[in-house]
Amino acid sequence: MYVDARNAILQRTQDAAVQAMKRRMEQLFPLRSVAPGPDELREIAGTMTDGDNRAVAVYHEVHSLSGPAPGRWRPDWKWQILDPKVIPPRLRQTVADGVMAWQRVVWQGEPYLIIGAPLLVVGEDRTTRVSGIEVYTARSLGPEQRSIDELAGRAWLAGGAALAFAVVLALLATRGVLGPVRELGRAARLLGEGNMRTRIAVRGSDELADVARTFNTAAAELERHVKQLREMEADARRFVADVSHELRTPLAALAAVADVLEEEAARLPEPAGRAAMLVSQETLNLTALVNDLIEISRFDSGVAALALNEVDVAELVRATLRVRGWSESVHTELAPGVTARLDPRRVDVVLANLVGNALRHGEPPVSVRLRADAHWIVLEVRDHGPGLAEAVLPHVFDRFYKASAARARSEGSGLGLAIARENARLHRGDLTVTNAPDGGAMFTLRLPRQAVDPDGSPE
Repeated sequence: MYVDARNAILQRTQDAAVQAMKRRMEQLFPLRSVAPGPDELREIAGTMTDGDNRAVAVYHEVHSLSGPAPGRWRPDWKWQILDPKVIPPRLRQTVADGVMAWQRVVWQGEPYLIIGAPLLVVGEDRTTRVSGIEVYTARSLGPEQRSIDELAGRAWLAGGAALAFAVVLALLATRGVLGPVRELGRAARLLGEGNMRTRIAVRGSDELADVARTFNTAAAELERHVKQLREMEADARRFVADVSHELRTPLAALAAVADVLEEEAARLPEPAGRAAMLVSQETLNLTALVNDLIEISRFDSGVAALALNEVDVAELVRATLRVRGWSESVHTELAPGVTARLDPRRVDVVLANLVGNALRHGEPPVSVRLRADAHWIVLEVRDHGPGLAEAVLPHVFDRFYKASAARARSEGSGLGLAIARENARLHRGDLTVTNAPDGGAMFTLRLPRQAVDPDGSPE
């Protein structure tokens, strides 16, 4: 709007000045001489002035003298000659070619509109030709410039007010939109962290309110499903625990009978003796499975506890190997003098499981290495077999997972490594597995030297 108004003001002034100059030029005809001198040029220039305008008449290199022609001056005129040096060269060239033209320039710190026009003469054959006389007038654009500056000031004022108003509206809109969005993000984060009771206050009836209602509905449904899943999981754990405990009594009797059959198996006929040995072995496997199920149910129910003692870790490792007859089969690198506050029974279970798996499923030599720092002990159990497939590594500690379908009926329950990791975590440590660079699987047990009970207090 400002640019359009500015252009309109300048165009209107320019058109008026051009029309006024054309009307005055009509007063110059007919020309008294086609080769005027300075006095005649001054008279022509005086004719082209009407007060505040400046004018000059030029004929080749001659231009009009200063001051109006005699008889054409009035006391209210502020007429002065227009300095020919102010006229732009391109404008001079255009006018010399016989074309009326104009151009805005800045002269003495003020804008002017310079209009140039050639004086034409009509020959006897009615043809028009350029006389060589050029007339230039300069009209001050100071009033228009002040009007434009005032308009610009108002435009800046209006624009600033509009910008301030827009900023206020934007802040209000931002508060109205980003506030609910932030609340939605916070609620989603809490929901992701497990707070199923998270809800959003619904305000208004716009799209954001619909989103809040949808979130609340989804959160309520998710809470209901999670509750059902937890109840089902609790029922499943309770069922496993109850069945495992109920099986212990008949298994105890069955184990006693199996021991008798195993003792008599050598004196029984071949089919009966082989059947007696099979019953004895499967009874032992079933007993181990029930014991593992009972142990894992303790972890699931959160009743597993540590019986902490200050132990020599190297001696604990040697005892684990010695009791199971593995001392000759396993190479050890045990740092001396490493003590830690641990549950020796649970660490023994972890080591027995790791070393037993390495001896059964890996290849010799099997090694156990102990290293420690001020806060942690690290036990590494590795073999030199082919290692574990990349697809198997993420599932090694899953319950009932067996890497090979051919081992589905092996003596293991599929719970040993899961129980080993739970025992490590009960100590606030961890158990991990990788393939060694030179072959074989390597299990790393990392335990704090000052273990605490799961409730956070020393034993």
